[in-house]
Amino acid sequence: MDRLIYLDNAATTKTAPEVVEAMLPYFTENYGNPSSVYGFAAKNKEAVASQRETIADILGVEAKEIYFTAGGSEADNWALKAAAESYASKGNHIITTKIEHHAILHTAEYLEKRGFEVTYLDVDADGVVKLEELKAAIRPTTILISVMFANNEIGTLQPIKEIGEIAREHGILFHTDAVQAFGQVPISADECHIDMLSASGHKLNGPKGIGFLYIRTGVKIRSFVHGGAQERKRRAGTENVPGIIGLGTAAARAAATMEERSKKETELRDYLIGRVLEEIPYTKLNGHPVKRLPNNANFSFRFVEGESLLIMLDMKGICASSGSACTSGSLDPSHVLLAIGLPHETAHGSLRLTLGAETSKEDIDYTVDCLKEIVKNLRGMSPLYEDFLKQQKDN
Repeated sequence: MDRLIYLDNAATTKTAPEVVEAMLPYFTENYGNPSSVYGFAAKNKEAVASQRETIADILGVEAKEIYFTAGGSEADNWALKAAAESYASKGNHIITTKIEHHAILHTAEYLEKRGFEVTYLDVDADGVVKLEELKAAIRPTTILISVMFANNEIGTLQPIKEIGEIAREHGILFHTDAVQAFGQVPISADECHIDMLSASGHKLNGPKGIGFLYIRTGVKIRSFVHGGAQERKRRAGTENVPGIIGLGTAAARAAATMEERSKKETELRDYLIGRVLEEIPYTKLNGHPVKRLPNNANFSFRFVEGESLLIMLDMKGICASSGSACTSGSLDPSHVLLAIGLPHETAHGSLRLTLGAETSKEDIDYTVDCLKEIVKNLRGMSPLYEDFLKQQKDN
């Protein structure tokens, strides 16, 4: 392939060179088990503690409230399953939304089969939770509210602070899946009244297979993996030291570059959105026009099938997505796009483009130029589009 333009950074990101460099010694030189008592291993225990501090400082929390996991999906599972079990004596009702990542939705379905009741909140046309509907959904038996910080498909940012305030007023635990948001936008756990927060390393130029769950002191949830006494007896298993070093290094890097990177990505994102909407007719931007992740643009093209669009973009050297990487291969339209009110046929023609720090204006121009050509060709083969044009002409 002569050219590669990677615009699927919501699926995963390239591990930054300085992150790889920081990790390497922990594979071959500093390979001791942090739980061992001798000095050689103690260095790794200190290194893990240092990365825990780094992540805690970014969120404005205590280091002892950060628990390392194998990724965002594990952290989401832990938060919901353990909270449900630990607080079952207080109630059996959980509130979430229809646009959550499947790590939340499938876990909620699992809990429903075990006697818990789950309310799945609607969102508005921009994908934003309606606060009045959230308040109305609260019952005396509600024990947990879980709302994602930013949507992985359409990029919409939720009113997390207001949701946290509602949860706190009612004495309900509040969890947020911040896998897409951590490292992209500022997050203060205290200001937003967050009790638990999930994040993942590979979304912020860190390694795959590592993440964390923030659990506020006082939240009583059980161990998720049983065995040894790692992670203060809450998550057994030998620590993934290289992964933890990579996650901490990537988090520090993301925090240090966030302001400058966000400004650049927002400008490029808005330039991309402007060109696509102006130059490709019968196209819709999905998600909130302003309150969205700096690097996310999601479009629906009428009379176009998303899978064909992705294949033809790939032939041009452009990596993109029709939604979550976790649902690729599914023939069903995105549950997120259906939740914001798109009809099935329009939802099938969706495209998610997510920028990275290395994305250039030239990359955007090339992508839009290719998109215009591809959409035109695909519509030219669509009988529905031909009928639509005839109707437009007749009217």
